[in-house]
Amino acid sequence: MTEPKTHTLEVPGAILHYDVREAGTSDEPILLMIGSPMDATGFATLAGHFGDRTVVTYDPRGIGRSERTDGAAESTPDLHADDLDRLIAALGGGPVDIFASSGGAVNGLALVARHPERVRTLVAHEPPAAQALPDRKEALAAVVDMRETYDRDGFGAAMAKFIAITSHRGEIPADLAELPVRSPAEFGMPTEDDGSRDDVLFRQNLISCTHYEHDFDALRAARTRIVIGVGAESEGEMACRSGLAVAERLGTEPVVFPSGHGGFLGGEFGMAGDPDAFAVTLRQVLNG
Repeated sequence: MTEPKTHTLEVPGAILHYDVREAGTSDEPILLMIGSPMDATGFATLAGHFGDRTVVTYDPRGIGRSERTDGAAESTPDLHADDLDRLIAALGGGPVDIFASSGGAVNGLALVARHPERVRTLVAHEPPAAQALPDRKEALAAVVDMRETYDRDGFGAAMAKFIAITSHRGEIPADLAELPVRSPAEFGMPTEDDGSRDDVLFRQNLISCTHYEHDFDALRAARTRIVIGVGAESEGEMACRSGLAVAERLGTEPVVFPSGHGGFLGGEFGMAGDPDAFAVTLRQVLNG
């Protein structure tokens, strides 16, 4: 695999930056790795395990290097899906294989529902599709409380609640938003509000991602092979439970990947899962 070459793509309302790691010769489709709100840097370790394939990573609109030109504060999965459609067209039209993590998995599912011809296989790892949960009312309310905390108190307070909710195991209790939360300082985050309200997670993607209602009829009808992944160490957490609920709605069996929600990370953002084992499982899944 060559060193990544960066390209730009102008789409309505944004200029996307994406990186192409060319394989020498390969009959396999391009492997596109996507996250949200994580940018391309989070896939550096995982991409290194697929040197026999051309791997493409990108920064979603408003994240990392991809600047918004429309002045909008929020992005939706449908908007991200249309960006991905245009990106794949720029790469030759597809179909591609996609590994999609977290909010990227929500966007990947939206892409397949809208443009199934673009994707051969989608591996959607732990999509936080709260609308699919049996306790959706409580889960969505907890997310709204996170956003309200951000609007009122800023990043540190909101992130403390984010960690509490996303690491909670089991159904979301109705009074979760009222329970005591650890201080942001315990997580190494600021306790003072700096007044900014432009965080890409809390301002741009949190509500639209978790509240998105997937078109399961379109997903079941798509020719795309859809595989839902869940983490072996994240059992009971909201993103894992959401993944299981999505797999059930699709009528498919989920695949258990090593480690947890970020099992593919190799130290990016100061976090490490089990990327070697994760890559082995991902390769097995992509090979069918």
